[in-house]
Amino acid sequence: MNMEPKSLDEMTFREAMAELDGIVARLESNTMELEDCLKGYERGVALLAELQKRLNEAEQKVSVLMGELSGEKDDAERDTTLS
Repeated sequence: MNMEPKSLDEMTFREAMAELDGIVARLESNTMELEDCLKGYERGVALLAELQKRLNEAEQKVSVLMGELSGEKDDAERDTTLS
């Protein structure tokens, strides 16, 4: 059985989120050895960074698409309530 974690580039957003949720649950259970906790924490930090990057990219794409739908507005007209 291969225990090597999947590469972040190969994971879908949902898979990465599920793995992060699992890591958090294991860390909160207080049943892991210190070394395993550190490995899990490191993986969790990497997953979180990747998830945040993907969310930022998706937000930028949505902003571009919304701008294309409504026409570009100047800064005085732009709604910045979502940022």
